[in-house]
Amino acid sequence: MNAMLAVLGLSGTELIIVLVAILVLFGAKRIPEFAKGLGKGINEFKKASREVTDSLDTESTAVVPKAPPANTTAQTPVPVQSKPPETKVV
Repeated sequence: MNAMLAVLGLSGTELIIVLVAILVLFGAKRIPEFAKGLGKGINEFKKASREVTDSLDTESTAVVPKAPPANTTAQTPVPVQSKPPETKVV
């Protein structure tokens, strides 16, 4: 907690002043509503992030079925030999 306050550059007195100002501006009834909405938003974000991660994991581990090998004993086409027609000279 102290590291977070140090990053923001707030001391104990400044933090109390900011909290009192928020309480005066929004009132005691609105602050829990804001906190509840913020909590729901964070939970929805985590849920969506988890779903995306899970779908990526399942797609990356899914095995693509290979086509069955061609049956080599089945009827194979017979090659056609093309000969020019014979012409008889009379």
